[in-house]
Amino acid sequence: MEIEISVKRQPSPEEAFYIQKFVYTGDGNLTVADWLTEINQTEAKNNRIAWECGCMEAKCGACAMLVNGYPVLACSQFLKVAGRRGKILLEPFHKFPLVKDLVVDRSGMFDEIKRMKVWLQEKDSSEFGWDYDLQYQTGQCLQCGCCLEVCPNFFAGEDFAGAAAMVQAYKAMEQNTNDAHRTELAQEYRAKFFSYCGQALSCKTVCPKKLPLDEIQARANGHG
Repeated sequence: MEIEISVKRQPSPEEAFYIQKFVYTGDGNLTVADWLTEINQTEAKNNRIAWECGCMEAKCGACAMLVNGYPVLACSQFLKVAGRRGKILLEPFHKFPLVKDLVVDRSGMFDEIKRMKVWLQEKDSSEFGWDYDLQYQTGQCLQCGCCLEVCPNFFAGEDFAGAAAMVQAYKAMEQNTNDAHRTELAQEYRAKFFSYCGQALSCKTVCPKKLPLDEIQARANGHG
């Protein structure tokens, strides 16, 4: 199969973007991450496509990007699927500050979790009324940012923390129901998530791990 692959390139946030096009010929059994790895091996060092990767096994979330306008993990998206119409467009996330090419700065997502004070103060004061299955599922969250990219209420740098923070807040509130810090966290949750979420649930649709974000949110709302 032959696929025209277009990559949105931008050397820095201050410079104009351009589209670089490639023609892929093969069986399509490469993932987008595989293809990016291969193409960078053929490009001059100063012209390699900037993108992020870690595990290449859909366990770290680093390679999240837009493929044909849809947020996915590059290591999980096969060319034969994305390019079934003969074309693929690779872009960086739009809702995070651009660093270069397909790389964005997602540090604000982690900073927001810190500002919400999402941590356990005294785990041993818990009543141990956990939903262990749901706790396990929330532990699979990659914090890749796909949920925030499609959320109609999320904009980097503003007050709404989004589903990525909601999942982490749920874990902390579920595991500790007694101490004063948990009360403070619940207040932050109401202010930075509950008061803004419009229940679009687009986050659930795009989650690479297929987390039951509606169920997690319902449980978190009960604690918050």
